[in-house]
Amino acid sequence: MDPLVAIAHGTVLGAEHDGVLSFKGIPYAAPPVGEHRFAAPAPPTHWDWVRHASRFGHTAPKPPYPTPIAHLLAEPDHPGDDFLNLNVWTPSLDGRAPVLVWIHGGAFANGSGAVDTYDGAAFARDGIVCVTFNYRLGAEGFLLIDGAPANRGLLDQVAALRWVRENIGCFGGDPDRVTIAGESAGAMSVTTLLSMPATEGLFGRVIAQSGAGHHVMTSGTAKKVTAALADHLGVPPTVAGFASVSPPDLVAAQAELSGRIAREPDPVAWGEIAADSMAFEPCVDGDVLTTRPIDALTAGTRTGVDVLIGTNSDEFTLFLMPSGVADAVPVEALVLTATALGLDPDAALAAYHADRPGSTPGEVLAAILRDRTFWIPAIRVAEARSAHDADTHVYEFTWRTPLVNDRLGATHALELGFVFDTLGKPGTGLLAGPNPPQELADEMHRAWVEFVRSGDPGWPAYGADRTVRMFGGDAEHIADPRADLRELWDGIR
Repeated sequence: MDPLVAIAHGTVLGAEHDGVLSFKGIPYAAPPVGEHRFAAPAPPTHWDWVRHASRFGHTAPKPPYPTPIAHLLAEPDHPGDDFLNLNVWTPSLDGRAPVLVWIHGGAFANGSGAVDTYDGAAFARDGIVCVTFNYRLGAEGFLLIDGAPANRGLLDQVAALRWVRENIGCFGGDPDRVTIAGESAGAMSVTTLLSMPATEGLFGRVIAQSGAGHHVMTSGTAKKVTAALADHLGVPPTVAGFASVSPPDLVAAQAELSGRIAREPDPVAWGEIAADSMAFEPCVDGDVLTTRPIDALTAGTRTGVDVLIGTNSDEFTLFLMPSGVADAVPVEALVLTATALGLDPDAALAAYHADRPGSTPGEVLAAILRDRTFWIPAIRVAEARSAHDADTHVYEFTWRTPLVNDRLGATHALELGFVFDTLGKPGTGLLAGPNPPQELADEMHRAWVEFVRSGDPGWPAYGADRTVRMFGGDAEHIADPRADLRELWDGIR
């Protein structure tokens, strides 16, 4: 018999498969349309019927991934207004199991909680209640507009966590044992949530995969994005102006603007987003977000929260190899890039070439951008917390996918199917290729389960010896990997 659960806003009917109970498409906030568009999330309306929750609900408006990446990343699209919804997988409706809440990635413009790779059944099988959810993306969620709350996408995430706090006990979860986790923009999100006073008491552990505490913009940069988008649409940069544009048209315009910034990454025009092309990442608005997350962590914020953080060895290849951009990079571009990022070009290029002998200019560029965007920010979080004796465990994923003629390596998002133990899912296979090693998934998934349960994934916390757990290679632990490259970024990033 399918499971029935009564929660604060109504009754939901889920499904059972292989001993795991699932409930999908449950609203945690009102549809963000009409009077709720560009507003803080409002509570969902109470329903008097039994809501069938066996299928994923609507997903947030978003553009398709660029063509080369679209062939490698799954992006389900279920159009509809009621997209502020979540999904729950649980081993039982009784008891008080630890809870993992997953925040999806997608550069704050793509993604959803309905991606097959994020299926929470394996976590539920292993005694963890798993939750995934959607939040507002792009301009709907992050455009800074006078008269509207800033960082609406972050406010949606907080609303989802409050729903978990209030309702997860009905699904057999313990609201006092919540871990929040995410990858890419999801990892940037969980690190940002860690720095926000408004999330105090909503979680006790954090897992950040390929994203950390540097990825926010100033309000000044955010205002430039708002002005540019309004100019492109021919509307005033106000709530009324943007509300006059349909969500599909707004998505199309934001995609065009993001593409323009990527093609013309001028730091004078676009400030800090020129380096990452994320025109709709969170901004330091002074209210929802008062400082950069990394600065809050350096000051000692939330040291009682356990953190697991890490990156993949070849993060940036996903953005350079499938498109062929890497093959067109001249040596001169490396000098310009290193200089623009604040590195000494001679020392930096010598060190990166020595780290990867025989590398092409495109491969060196991928390594430099990997470090600036993903690796160094993760290390800075570990360093900041270590200075306050706050437990932080660091990992690196090293297994190489054979796709794109074996040139992707341990690329961005590749670890997801291993963490969720969903290597058999179609969406995972797009990036992992045929026959990825199940034994590595067993190992990595088990470490995540243990961290959610106890805060100890099975290796020493990051400290003076800078211990990093390696997943996918011969060495299990390495002290201070790539120390010479890390030192290049001291005082810069």
